[in-house]
Amino acid sequence: MKTEEIRERLFSLQDEGYREFQAKLMPTVPFEKVIGVRTPALREFAKELYKAGEAYEFLSSLPHEYFEENQLHAFIVSLEKDYSRCMALVSAFLPYVDNWATCDQMSPKVFKKHKQELLSCVEKWLSSGECYTARFGIKMLMEHFLDADFDVAYLEAVAAVPDEEYYVHMMVAWYFATALAKQWDATLPFIEGRRLRPATHNKAIQKAVESYRITPEQKAYLKTLKM
Repeated sequence: MKTEEIRERLFSLQDEGYREFQAKLMPTVPFEKVIGVRTPALREFAKELYKAGEAYEFLSSLPHEYFEENQLHAFIVSLEKDYSRCMALVSAFLPYVDNWATCDQMSPKVFKKHKQELLSCVEKWLSSGECYTARFGIKMLMEHFLDADFDVAYLEAVAAVPDEEYYVHMMVAWYFATALAKQWDATLPFIEGRRLRPATHNKAIQKAVESYRITPEQKAYLKTLKM
Protein backbone atom coordinates (compact mmCIF):
# COMPACT_ATOMS: atom_id res chain seq x y z
CA MET A 1 0.00 0.00 0.00
CA LYS A 2 1.39 3.39 -0.97
CA THR A 3 2.15 5.98 1.69
CA GLU A 4 -0.58 8.29 0.37
CA GLU A 5 -3.14 5.50 0.63
CA ILE A 6 -2.07 4.77 4.20
CA ARG A 7 -2.51 8.44 5.10
CA GLU A 8 -5.99 8.48 3.55
CA ARG A 9 -6.89 5.42 5.59
CA LEU A 10 -5.69 7.12 8.77
CA PHE A 11 -7.85 10.16 8.08
CA SER A 12 -10.83 7.85 7.49
CA LEU A 13 -10.33 6.62 11.08
CA GLN A 14 -10.19 10.14 12.51
CA ASP A 15 -12.02 10.92 15.76
CA GLU A 16 -12.03 14.68 16.32
CA GLY A 17 -12.90 14.41 20.02
CA TYR A 18 -10.05 11.99 20.60
CA ARG A 19 -7.74 14.27 18.63
CA GLU A 20 -8.29 17.06 21.16
CA PHE A 21 -7.59 14.68 24.05
CA GLN A 22 -4.54 13.07 22.46
CA ALA A 23 -2.87 16.32 21.46
CA LYS A 24 -2.91 17.55 25.05
CA LEU A 25 -0.83 14.56 26.13
CA MET A 26 1.98 15.35 23.70
CA PRO A 27 3.20 18.94 24.04
CA THR A 28 6.16 18.25 21.73
CA VAL A 29 3.84 17.49 18.78
CA PRO A 30 2.07 20.40 17.02
CA PHE A 31 -1.72 20.06 17.08
CA GLU A 32 -1.92 20.17 13.28
CA LYS A 33 0.27 17.05 13.13
CA VAL A 34 -2.28 15.00 15.10
CA ILE A 35 -5.03 13.24 13.13
CA GLY A 36 -6.87 11.69 16.05
CA VAL A 37 -6.88 7.90 15.60
CA ARG A 38 -7.40 5.63 18.59
CA THR A 39 -4.60 3.24 19.47
CA PRO A 40 -6.56 -0.04 18.98
CA ALA A 41 -7.43 1.03 15.43
CA LEU A 42 -3.78 1.86 14.74
CA ARG A 43 -2.65 -1.52 16.06
CA GLU A 44 -5.16 -3.35 13.88
CA PHE A 45 -4.09 -1.38 10.83
CA ALA A 46 -0.44 -2.17 11.60
CA LYS A 47 -1.23 -5.89 11.77
CA GLU A 48 -3.11 -5.69 8.48
CA LEU A 49 -0.22 -3.99 6.70
CA TYR A 50 2.40 -6.28 8.21
CA LYS A 51 0.56 -9.50 7.39
CA ALA A 52 -0.08 -8.35 3.83
CA GLY A 53 3.55 -7.30 3.38
CA GLU A 54 2.40 -3.85 2.31
CA ALA A 55 4.34 -1.68 4.73
CA TYR A 56 7.80 -1.51 3.18
CA GLU A 57 7.35 1.68 1.15
CA PHE A 58 5.73 3.37 4.12
CA LEU A 59 8.54 2.35 6.49
CA SER A 60 11.12 3.88 4.18
CA SER A 61 9.20 7.15 3.80
CA LEU A 62 10.86 9.12 6.58
CA PRO A 63 10.25 11.54 8.12
CA HIS A 64 6.51 11.10 8.40
CA GLU A 65 4.12 14.02 8.41
CA TYR A 66 1.70 13.02 11.16
CA PHE A 67 1.89 11.64 14.68
CA GLU A 68 -0.31 8.68 13.77
CA GLU A 69 2.04 7.77 10.94
CA ASN A 70 4.84 7.56 13.50
CA GLN A 71 2.64 5.48 15.77
CA LEU A 72 1.73 3.15 12.93
CA HIS A 73 5.41 2.86 12.04
CA ALA A 74 6.27 1.93 15.64
CA PHE A 75 3.54 -0.73 15.78
CA ILE A 76 4.61 -2.27 12.46
CA VAL A 77 8.26 -2.42 13.54
CA SER A 78 7.20 -4.07 16.79
CA LEU A 79 5.64 -6.90 14.78
CA GLU A 80 8.78 -7.71 12.77
CA LYS A 81 9.88 -11.28 13.54
CA ASP A 82 13.36 -11.19 12.01
CA TYR A 83 15.78 -9.70 14.52
CA SER A 84 18.28 -8.25 12.07
CA ARG A 85 15.60 -6.61 9.99
CA CYS A 86 13.80 -5.36 13.08
CA MET A 87 16.97 -3.79 14.46
CA ALA A 88 17.67 -2.13 11.12
CA LEU A 89 14.16 -0.70 11.11
CA VAL A 90 14.47 0.53 14.70
CA SER A 91 17.84 2.14 14.02
CA ALA A 92 16.50 3.92 10.94
CA PHE A 93 13.41 5.16 12.75
CA LEU A 94 14.77 6.30 16.12
CA PRO A 95 16.27 9.58 14.82
CA TYR A 96 12.78 10.61 13.71
CA VAL A 97 10.93 9.75 16.92
CA ASP A 98 9.79 13.08 18.36
CA ASN A 99 7.48 12.21 21.25
CA TRP A 100 7.24 9.96 24.30
CA ALA A 101 4.23 7.97 23.07
CA THR A 102 5.85 6.71 19.88
CA CYS A 103 9.03 5.97 21.81
CA ASP A 104 7.27 4.02 24.53
CA GLN A 105 4.88 2.08 22.30
CA MET A 106 7.61 0.69 20.10
CA SER A 107 8.35 -2.65 21.73
CA PRO A 108 9.61 -5.35 19.33
CA LYS A 109 8.69 -8.80 20.56
CA VAL A 110 11.66 -10.38 18.81
CA PHE A 111 14.07 -8.59 21.16
CA LYS A 112 13.18 -11.08 23.90
CA LYS A 113 14.95 -13.81 21.94
CA HIS A 114 18.10 -11.81 21.20
CA LYS A 115 19.04 -10.14 24.45
CA GLN A 116 22.80 -10.36 24.08
CA GLU A 117 22.73 -8.72 20.65
CA LEU A 118 20.29 -6.14 22.00
CA LEU A 119 22.67 -5.06 24.76
CA SER A 120 25.28 -3.68 22.37
CA CYS A 121 22.61 -1.54 20.72
CA VAL A 122 21.27 -0.37 24.08
CA GLU A 123 24.75 0.87 24.99
CA LYS A 124 24.85 3.00 21.82
CA TRP A 125 21.35 4.35 22.43
CA LEU A 126 22.14 5.38 25.99
CA SER A 127 25.18 7.35 24.87
CA SER A 128 23.51 8.86 21.79
CA GLY A 129 22.77 12.23 23.34
CA GLU A 130 19.36 12.14 21.62
CA CYS A 131 16.37 12.44 23.94
CA TYR A 132 14.07 9.74 22.59
CA THR A 133 16.87 7.40 21.51
CA ALA A 134 18.23 7.44 25.06
CA ARG A 135 14.72 7.05 26.45
CA PHE A 136 14.17 4.02 24.22
CA GLY A 137 17.42 2.46 25.39
CA ILE A 138 16.43 2.86 29.03
CA LYS A 139 13.02 1.42 28.24
CA MET A 140 14.62 -1.66 26.68
CA LEU A 141 16.70 -2.21 29.83
CA MET A 142 13.55 -1.84 31.90
CA GLU A 143 11.56 -4.28 29.77
CA HIS A 144 14.17 -6.97 29.24
CA PHE A 145 16.87 -6.75 31.92
CA LEU A 146 15.23 -6.32 35.32
CA ASP A 147 14.35 -9.96 35.88
CA ALA A 148 16.41 -13.10 35.20
CA ASP A 149 18.92 -11.20 33.04
CA PHE A 150 19.47 -8.39 35.54
CA ASP A 151 22.93 -7.04 36.30
CA VAL A 152 23.79 -4.12 38.56
CA ALA A 153 25.85 -2.77 35.67
CA TYR A 154 22.60 -1.78 33.99
CA LEU A 155 21.69 0.39 36.97
CA GLU A 156 25.08 2.05 36.65
CA ALA A 157 24.52 2.63 32.94
CA VAL A 158 21.13 4.29 33.45
CA ALA A 159 22.39 6.39 36.37
CA ALA A 160 25.12 7.73 34.06
CA VAL A 161 22.72 8.89 31.32
CA PRO A 162 22.44 12.71 31.24
CA ASP A 163 18.81 13.38 32.17
CA GLU A 164 18.37 17.14 31.93
CA GLU A 165 15.91 16.53 29.09
CA TYR A 166 12.47 16.12 30.67
CA TYR A 167 11.50 12.93 28.85
CA VAL A 168 14.84 11.29 29.66
CA HIS A 169 14.55 12.42 33.29
CA MET A 170 11.10 10.83 33.55
CA MET A 171 12.28 7.55 32.05
CA VAL A 172 15.29 7.33 34.38
CA ALA A 173 12.94 7.86 37.32
CA TRP A 174 10.51 5.26 35.98
CA TYR A 175 13.36 2.81 35.46
CA PHE A 176 14.66 3.17 39.02
CA ALA A 177 11.16 2.94 40.49
CA THR A 178 10.63 -0.31 38.57
CA ALA A 179 14.08 -1.54 39.58
CA LEU A 180 13.21 -0.91 43.23
CA ALA A 181 10.14 -3.11 42.78
CA LYS A 182 12.01 -5.91 41.04
CA GLN A 183 15.57 -5.68 42.37
CA TRP A 184 15.22 -3.89 45.71
CA ASP A 185 18.51 -4.94 47.32
CA ALA A 186 20.63 -3.99 44.30
CA THR A 187 18.79 -0.74 43.57
CA LEU A 188 18.37 0.71 47.06
CA PRO A 189 22.06 1.73 47.40
CA PHE A 190 21.61 4.05 44.39
CA ILE A 191 18.84 5.84 46.27
CA GLU A 192 20.55 5.78 49.65
CA GLY A 193 23.75 7.02 48.02
CA ARG A 194 21.85 9.77 46.16
CA ARG A 195 23.38 8.70 42.85
CA LEU A 196 20.72 10.49 40.81
CA ARG A 197 20.27 14.24 40.57
CA PRO A 198 17.71 15.53 43.11
CA ALA A 199 14.74 15.93 40.75
CA THR A 200 15.18 12.43 39.32
CA HIS A 201 15.89 10.93 42.75
CA ASN A 202 12.65 12.34 44.16
CA LYS A 203 10.60 11.37 41.11
CA ALA A 204 11.89 7.79 41.32
CA ILE A 205 10.84 7.66 44.99
CA GLN A 206 7.44 9.13 44.13
CA LYS A 207 6.83 6.55 41.42
CA ALA A 208 8.01 3.73 43.67
CA VAL A 209 5.75 4.85 46.51
CA GLU A 210 2.82 4.86 44.07
CA SER A 211 3.58 1.28 43.02
CA TYR A 212 1.57 -1.65 44.36
CA ARG A 213 4.70 -3.79 44.03
CA ILE A 214 6.48 -1.93 46.83
CA THR A 215 5.62 -2.95 50.41
CA PRO A 216 4.30 -0.42 52.95
CA GLU A 217 7.52 -0.76 54.92
CA GLN A 218 9.63 -0.10 51.85
CA LYS A 219 7.51 2.91 50.94
CA ALA A 220 7.88 4.36 54.42
CA TYR A 221 11.65 4.02 54.26
CA LEU A 222 11.87 5.52 50.76
CA LYS A 223 10.00 8.58 51.95
CA THR A 224 12.75 9.23 54.50
CA LEU A 225 15.27 9.37 51.65
CA LYS A 226 13.73 12.28 49.74
CA MET A 227 16.05 15.15 48.97
